[in-house]
Amino acid sequence: MKFRRSQVLRSALGWGLVSSWPALGLGSQANQKTHPGHSNLEDPLPTWRPGPLKDSLLAFVAAAVTPGSARYIPPHHRIASFDHDGTLWCERPLVQGVFTLAYLQAQLGANPALAAQPLIASLLEAKESDFTDGPSAADLLLRLSLWITGNQLETQFRASVQEFLATAIHPDYGVSYGQLTYQPQLELLAYLRAQGFETWLCSGGDVDFMRQVCEPLYGITPRQVIGSCLQKEYRLVQGRGVIWRLPTIDHINDGEGKPVGLDRATGQVPVFACGNVRSGGDRAMLTYSQSSPYPSLQLLINHDDSDREFAYAEPDHASLTAAHQRGWHVVSMKRDWLQIFAHPATRPNSPPS
Repeated sequence: MKFRRSQVLRSALGWGLVSSWPALGLGSQANQKTHPGHSNLEDPLPTWRPGPLKDSLLAFVAAAVTPGSARYIPPHHRIASFDHDGTLWCERPLVQGVFTLAYLQAQLGANPALAAQPLIASLLEAKESDFTDGPSAADLLLRLSLWITGNQLETQFRASVQEFLATAIHPDYGVSYGQLTYQPQLELLAYLRAQGFETWLCSGGDVDFMRQVCEPLYGITPRQVIGSCLQKEYRLVQGRGVIWRLPTIDHINDGEGKPVGLDRATGQVPVFACGNVRSGGDRAMLTYSQSSPYPSLQLLINHDDSDREFAYAEPDHASLTAAHQRGWHVVSMKRDWLQIFAHPATRPNSPPS
C-alpha cells in the first residue's frame, strides 16, 4: 500500500520525530587558500564585494575588539552563531535527506523486511528532488532522519556518515558536497576567530552528523556544534563503555529551538548571528541575538543567484520582512559575493562560480 506524503508526514510528527543534516566527501582543506583557519590580514574578506555591507562587517568587528570603544565586547562574550545548510554550504538538495535515503538502502541490504514498514516504504519512494524546498515536505520528511538512525552505537553511526561523505556526489554540480562550501563565509569565520570570536554551528541538523564535517570544512571544533539530537545512554558492550543512540528525540534545534540550544550550550546570547532564507528557521536565532546586552550584528543570506548557485525564497518572504523590520543585514549572494564556492563548481549550462 502506498502512502501519500501528507500521511507520512502526519505520522512522523505524531511519533515525535526530528529534522535536518549535511555531507562532504573530500580530504582536509589544510594548506589550501580556502583553509577555514586562514585569514588574510590585508583584506580578511577578499571575496566580499566592497560596499556598505562589507564596511559594516569590518566596522562591527573593529569596534568590538577595541578597548575603550563604545561598542567594545569583552572576549568571553564574543559568541558568533551560524546556521549550516544554506548558510555555510549549498542546501539544494538537503544532504541530510540524501544521506537518509542512502542509509536506508544500505540497511535494506542486511534486513529486507524493513521495507514493509509503512514510513520506511514511503521514504524509499522519495527522490533527491524531494529534499530541496520549503518548510513543507522536505523539512518534515527529514524529521524521520534521527529516528531511522537511532538504536545503534554512536561509533557505528559515525562510520556510516563518513562512508557516505567519502563518496556522495552532488546531482547538479558533480562534485562532493564538501566542495560546495561558501568561500565568503569561510573568510568570515576565519576573520571572526582571528579577532577573538568563538564561532558556533547552530543548525537543525543532527549534531553527530555535523560533528563529522565541522572541523575539516569550517575550522569549528565539535564541541562548538549545536544541533538536533537523540537521547543517548551509556552502555557496557563486551566490557567496553559505549554511547548508544536511542530512537527517541531529545531536542529539535530549529526555529524557536535554536535560542534554547544556544542557551544550553553557551549560557550566553550570541552577539553575531547568521542564517539564511528558506524555511524561516533562523528568524528566532537572529532575533534572540538582538537581546544581547552588548552590540550585535545579524546577517541573513538571500539566495538570489540563479546563475552561480540557486535562486529561492520563502513564499511569504517572512525572513526578508523581519530583516527589514528589525534592521538585519541582508546578504545578496548575487551582488555581495564575488565568488560563491570555495572550490570550482558549475552546473551544466551555468556560468563559472
